[in-house]
Amino acid sequence: MTIGDAAGGPAPAGGERRWRPGSPGVVELPDGRLVRGRGLRRVPLASGDEPDLGAYLLRRPPTMPWEHEWIAWPDLRLPRDVPLALRTLARIHAAAATRRVEVACDGGIGRTGTALAILARMAGVPASDAVAWVRERYDPRALETPAQRRLAREVDLTAIGG
Repeated sequence: MTIGDAAGGPAPAGGERRWRPGSPGVVELPDGRLVRGRGLRRVPLASGDEPDLGAYLLRRPPTMPWEHEWIAWPDLRLPRDVPLALRTLARIHAAAATRRVEVACDGGIGRTGTALAILARMAGVPASDAVAWVRERYDPRALETPAQRRLAREVDLTAIGG
């Protein structure tokens, strides 16, 4: 894979790679960082469309050929360890400044939408607007369950620590 391929557009100064705004699943956060949301069962990857770093919100650890983080997160539920999930998402948010990052679950709606809402909050979206913000920019069905919507609105981001 080369820097500046079709999925990532021209390489910014310093060899950084970012998603092309408007690409499928790519959301631009208020701080300008780009994150791709994806359903692993729904959206196959084209050659050259791989992320540099992924966070996978799944019941079991994934096997990916690129750098990735696993958040233990059963379908239609919440992460098994919310503080650990928040720390992982904080690393994803930081990496999105210079790298192509994605968050993904099996379907790409509930868990992925919840993670995107938390990332949006990290980037400055008010907690009360996070669900609507993701539904407008990513998928109108995002954040499938009341518990996922509540987590996105109410999780304490100041609790993220080492």
